Amino acid sequence: MSASALPILDISQLHRSAADRSALIAQIRHVARHVGFFYVTGHGVSETLADDVFRLSKRFFDLPPGEKLKIEMANSPHFRGYTPPGQEYTKGQPDWREEIDIGLELPALALRPGDPPWQRLQGPNQWPEAVPELKDTLLHWQQEVIRVATDLLKAFALALGQPETVFEPIYTGVSNQLLKTIRYPGRDQIPDDQGCGPHKDGGFITLVRQDSVGGLQVQTEAGWIDAPPLPGSFVVNIGELLELATDGFLRANVHRVVAPPAGKDRQSLAFFLGARPDAVVPRLTLPPDLAAQARGVEHDPANPLFRDVGMNILKSRLRSHPDVARRHYGDLVALYG
Repeated sequence: MSASALPILDISQLHRSAADRSALIAQIRHVARHVGFFYVTGHGVSETLADDVFRLSKRFFDLPPGEKLKIEMANSPHFRGYTPPGQEYTKGQPDWREEIDIGLELPALALRPGDPPWQRLQGPNQWPEAVPELKDTLLHWQQEVIRVATDLLKAFALALGQPETVFEPIYTGVSNQLLKTIRYPGRDQIPDDQGCGPHKDGGFITLVRQDSVGGLQVQTEAGWIDAPPLPGSFVVNIGELLELATDGFLRANVHRVVAPPAGKDRQSLAFFLGARPDAVVPRLTLPPDLAAQARGVEHDPANPLFRDVGMNILKSRLRSHPDVARRHYGDLVALYG
C-alpha cells in the first residue's frame, strides 16, 4: 500500500499565514477524527541529526549482548535502559525487538512513606559507555521531538475549539516524555512475526521516525493497513490522554509492528508526548457540534484507563516490563500489573 493511504500534513503551515494555519487546523480536525494516523512533514528536524541517531543506535545494537546488558532496564526502577528481544510484552505476549528507553534526564526523587508509587518512575537514564556519543545525540533528538510534538498538541487543541494552551497545565514541568530507539530483528531470528503487538499508546500523541524498512500497521474498520516509510517524515498517532480529554471524540489508535522479512533488520525512533505524573486529565468542554460526535471513552476491562496520569503510566510500565516489575515493584504487581 502506498504512503498516500494515510494523509500527509505539512506542519510548517502552523508558522505561515493565518489562512495556511486555519487550513491546517481544519485538516487536523478531520484527519484526527476520521483516520487517526497521519504523516507530518515540514517539522524542521535535521536529517543529519536523524541519520546520526540511527547510526549511533545501530552501533549500540551491534555490540555483544554482555556489553548491551550493562545498561539493562531490569537494573532501573525508573524503567530506563536496554531491553533485549522478547523482554517487553504487549497484552501478555513478547515483543521481538530490542530497544533503549530514555526519559527526561532527572535525578531520582527522595521518597517518603505514603508518597504516590508513581514517584518511583522519576530517575536517571542509563547510557552505554561503549557508545559515548549516543547520550548527547539522543538528548538532542529528544529536545527536537518534544518541540514538534508540543506544536502538534497546540494544533490539536485549536482543532478541538480550545485555546492552544489548554493542555499546558498538565504537561508543563516534569512530564512523562518517553523516547525509544528500537531495532526489530528479521523473522529468521525470532519465533513469530510480532515485532510489537496490537496496542494503544498512553500519552497525548506519538511521533515515529522510520528507517527504510516497513512494518508499522494501523487498524481500521477495513482491517490492517500499512504505514510505509516516507523519507523525512514522522508518523503521528493519537494516544489515550486525548481520548480521555475529549470523551472519545478522538480515539487512541490501535497499531502494531510486524517483524521485518528474513535477513533484514528494522530501526525506528518512537517518541511519546505525555503529561505530568501528578496531573489529572481534564474533560474538555467541546463546542456543541463536536461534543455531539463524542463516542465516550472505550472501556476495556483488561486495560482500565485512569484520569490520574501517574497511575496510567505505572500500570503500562508494570505490564510491559514484568522483569522490572518483579525486581522493583513487587508490592504493586498484584494491584496494577
